[in-house]
Amino acid sequence: MSTDPRHYDVILGPIITEKATAASEQNKVVFRVKKDASKPQIKAAVEKLFDVKVESVNTLVRKGKVKRFKGTVGKQSDVKKAIVTLADGQSIDVTTGL
Repeated sequence: MSTDPRHYDVILGPIITEKATAASEQNKVVFRVKKDASKPQIKAAVEKLFDVKVESVNTLVRKGKVKRFKGTVGKQSDVKKAIVTLADGQSIDVTTGL
């Protein structure tokens, strides 16, 4: 099975937080994705890269926050997340990487 190199551009990395770990109990995995990635692109990339069956993809964009450090104002960049629901019996171990 050949993997399209563009799939590696869509998925930037897993998000490992308390909330994402709790979601893994409902067969959900959270990834950081490109800002212009669509749901069908994310679904295809996850299915090809991890060899699993994806039921649904939900996306959200966390807007960048304004932070101050020693009086200097900076802005964090926007982050797009994808919450991928896997079919029953499927799993992805995000701690091992690709």
